[in-house]
Amino acid sequence: MTTATLSPLVPLDIPGPAVSQRLRHGVADVVSLTLRELLIWFRNPFFIFFSIVQPVMFTLLFRYVFGGAIPVSVHGGYVAYLMPGVIAQSAAFGSFGTAIALARQLQKGVIDRFRAMPMARSAVLLGRLVADTLRITVTVLVILGVGYGVGFRFQNGVVPGVVMLVLGVVLGITISTVSAFVGLAVKDEEAVSSFGLVWIFPLTFVSAAFVPVSSMPGWLQAFAANQPVTIVIEEMRALALGGPLVLHAWQSALWLAGIVAVFVPLAVRAYRRAS
Repeated sequence: MTTATLSPLVPLDIPGPAVSQRLRHGVADVVSLTLRELLIWFRNPFFIFFSIVQPVMFTLLFRYVFGGAIPVSVHGGYVAYLMPGVIAQSAAFGSFGTAIALARQLQKGVIDRFRAMPMARSAVLLGRLVADTLRITVTVLVILGVGYGVGFRFQNGVVPGVVMLVLGVVLGITISTVSAFVGLAVKDEEAVSSFGLVWIFPLTFVSAAFVPVSSMPGWLQAFAANQPVTIVIEEMRALALGGPLVLHAWQSALWLAGIVAVFVPLAVRAYRRAS
């Protein structure tokens, strides 16, 4: 009987894919997951309907029910004061769908299936954020159309008006990074839905969205005047109606950049630990 001799294993030096190829594959993965999220929304028209109805209701209620009781000193009346606040609030509220969707995907095992697929790990979060950005943009444009129907007009030119809308969408994207972390950290869909009321409502209602900060009690004004939603809304209002832009511009940029810098790494970490 002869004994076979096994030759030692020699590691193969196989080069990995080039950076440009990995980048193309990563972009393709993000596009695929973005289209997946959009397809889910298109197949559920009630979700789209209620996502748009809520901000429209806020616009009409504050315009015709509360508007006459809230004095403001801006050209164009209360509707001119109201619309930047409604757009910012709607972008913030719409961003919380990110948290609910990610928590639902975790509960149903969708995230685990994504991890088992040969795809870029960052594509799950990026695809979700891109899809939410498109949804927030559509919501903002619908609200603007309703605002024009009830008397709102840009008084500072077209370009500042477009910048105002972009700033509202950027606010929504920024809060979506917070929502992504919350959804991946909490993991339970019902708990995430309840938790959203705890921090989204104070940020949007205790702000300059619907009433001047000066009308609030003194002890509340310090928070309302210096929190990020108020600062962004005041910048949006200055863009739409005219006014000083420099102060709130750099404050808005610092707040938005700081929130993204903090919560994007937290969301990525929560995604890696989620199961």
